[in-house]
Amino acid sequence: MVRFTIPREVYFGENALDKLASISGSKAMLVVGSERLKKDGTTAKIQSLLKKAGIESDIFSGIEADPSITTVMKGVAAMNSYNPDWIIGIGGGSPIDAAKAMWIFYEHPDFTFEEAAKPFNLPELRRKARFIAIPTTSGTGTEVTSFSVITDYETGMKYPIADYNITPDIAILDTCLVADMHRPLIADTGMDALTHAIEAYTSTMANPITDGLAIKAIQMIVRDLPASYEGDVTARNSVHLAQCMAGMAFSNAILGVVHSMAHKTGRVLDIAHGRANAIYLTYATQYNARTAPEKYAEIARYLGLEGKTDAALVTALVDCIKKLRSDLNMPSSLKEHGTDEAFFMSHIKEIAKKAVGDPCTGTNPRPVSEEEMTGLFEAVYYGRDVTF
Repeated sequence: MVRFTIPREVYFGENALDKLASISGSKAMLVVGSERLKKDGTTAKIQSLLKKAGIESDIFSGIEADPSITTVMKGVAAMNSYNPDWIIGIGGGSPIDAAKAMWIFYEHPDFTFEEAAKPFNLPELRRKARFIAIPTTSGTGTEVTSFSVITDYETGMKYPIADYNITPDIAILDTCLVADMHRPLIADTGMDALTHAIEAYTSTMANPITDGLAIKAIQMIVRDLPASYEGDVTARNSVHLAQCMAGMAFSNAILGVVHSMAHKTGRVLDIAHGRANAIYLTYATQYNARTAPEKYAEIARYLGLEGKTDAALVTALVDCIKKLRSDLNMPSSLKEHGTDEAFFMSHIKEIAKKAVGDPCTGTNPRPVSEEEMTGLFEAVYYGRDVTF
């Protein structure tokens, strides 16, 4: 038996936020990252719509780019004082992920973070609150996923929480909210979404439902991300929907070693998650396709790339991703990114060991040892093709 879980309701398109004026409840806690959403009127608009629905609201702000355990627990304390029956995560992946984690401990104060970090180990939620996710970037897909990534600042490691209980009840994708994204953010989040879709399609847990969502998302992102980057509004709206589809796919099919590597290097190397994925994706594709080329070749065919054999199609796909990365002015290696060589090489074995242990490694299409992961990281640093 295979399970497929997404939010009960997904609203998308221009002015999708208007749905908030018709939900039922009494109190909502808005969880946001920066002050930008207050300054540009987004939170005020959301609070006004909630007021039309008869819902009071309060705001918890200040979520870091990598939400921490400490911030999560501060948010829980705020919720305990306010007692909301709706939790609304607004922003990029960080505030929505943080809000999901707050939801867990708001409902179950005696639960521990160590227990939450065990995959699919959460108790039932929705006894005190339901959850709405409103993304203002186009990449993480967290508005439709069963994941939350929280950082332990003492160790610098990211820990993915995975459980269908934290899949939002409602996702609202208002295209007006992504109209003003700046170009580096468009690139980083767009490549994150592409990685989600490719890893979901090639995952050992992929199924026909996730495949359909993933392959369509891949087509849309490859076609429209460059134009979105250059300012095309129609293309940007397309990518915003495609990243949501990719989120639905990977939430159910899980991911692979690209994300394992990104999870274990993001804070240690001070590299944005989407940028890390963009760098690692071509190298992981070369590694995986040496023993499991079929679905990578399928992706190439769906994209209309040329090649008479699976190997030729994989090469065409890798070249396609490289060109996309270049069009978005993104680095092709960690060395090009500016990562210090001596620092990286002194930590590479430890990072590789932790990446092998990441939950996403378990659904990678090709098994990976610590030695192979170390080799992957070496290739990623120097920009060398993976030939093992």
